[in-house]
Amino acid sequence: MNGLDFEKPIKELERKIEELKKFTAEKKIDLSSEIKRLEEKLENLKLSTYSSLTNWQRVQLARHPQRPYTLDYIQMMMVDFIELHGDRNFSDDKAIIGGLAKLENLKLLVLGHQKGRGTKENIMRNFGCAHPEGYRKALRLMRLAEKFHLPTLIFIDTPGAYPGIGAEERGQAQAIALNLREMMQIRVPILVVIIGEGGSGGALGIGVGDRILILENAYYSVISPEGCAAILWKDSSKAPEAAEALKLSAQDLLNLRIADEVIKEPLGGAHINPEEMSKTLKEAILRNLKELLEIPIDNLLKKRYEKFRSIGVIG
Repeated sequence: MNGLDFEKPIKELERKIEELKKFTAEKKIDLSSEIKRLEEKLENLKLSTYSSLTNWQRVQLARHPQRPYTLDYIQMMMVDFIELHGDRNFSDDKAIIGGLAKLENLKLLVLGHQKGRGTKENIMRNFGCAHPEGYRKALRLMRLAEKFHLPTLIFIDTPGAYPGIGAEERGQAQAIALNLREMMQIRVPILVVIIGEGGSGGALGIGVGDRILILENAYYSVISPEGCAAILWKDSSKAPEAAEALKLSAQDLLNLRIADEVIKEPLGGAHINPEEMSKTLKEAILRNLKELLEIPIDNLLKKRYEKFRSIGVIG
C-alpha cells in the first residue's frame, strides 16, 4: 500500500529504512547507526503527522480499505457467532449483517454495516450501503433481542443508505424512519459504535442507542463532505473545507455531546494494528454494556429518549 496523500513522507522514509536494512544484510556493511537515526526520525514524523490530522484526513482514514470492518471485530472479539438472515419480507441484505454471539461471558445480539474487500465482495455487500430490507432485518433482530432480553451491540460503517430507485420503491425512507421510532422503545440496552464511516440516514437507521462510542478516526455526519461541497459550492473538490464545517470528527462529536466516548486508535489508524484496536474496543464495549445493564430498563428508555431529544439544543 502506498498510503494516503498526507502519509507519503512517512511511506518514503519507511521504504528508505527497508532499503538500508536490505543493503546491510546483503553487503554485510554496518549501517545500524544510520538506520536507528532514520527510525527515530520516522517515529517523530508519525507523531507529528497523526497528532494534527484535519477532519478531511480523518475521513480518508475512516475509508481506508484495510480498516477492520464489522465481521473483523466480531471474529477478533467474540465467540459462537451465529448469523441470522433476511427481513421476512423481501430478501437478505448483505450490507447489514447480524446475529447472536458471546463477548466473554456476555450473550448479546450484534449487528452492523459490512463493506467488502475487493470488487467482487464490495458488489455483494453493496459497498456497505443498505437497502430497506437491511434496515428491516436489523429491526427484526433487535426485536428478537428484546424478546430474549439480550443487550444489543451495533457497529456503524457506511457511506449512507443506498439511494437507488429499487430501494426507494421498497420504502427506504420509511424503513429508516420506522427504525428511529422503534429503537427508542426497544427494552434492552443498545450500545452503538461508529468504527468507520457514519454517513447520513444510512448510519442513523441503526444508530439509536443508549450510548454512542466512536473510534478516534471515524466520522459521523448528516452528509458526506463531497456531497456537502457539491451542494454548497457546486464543487466536490472543496470536500476538505466541507469536512471542517460539518464538525464530523470524533472530537467534534464529543464536544457537541453526540458521542459519549472516543476510543483511541493505534498510531496511524485502526488498520495499522487491528488486534490492538480490537482489544481496546472490546474493553470499552464490555465496560459500557455492564454499566448499561445496571440501569433499570424504564430509566434507560427515558435517558435514551432525552439523549436524542437534546441533540442540537444550544445552552
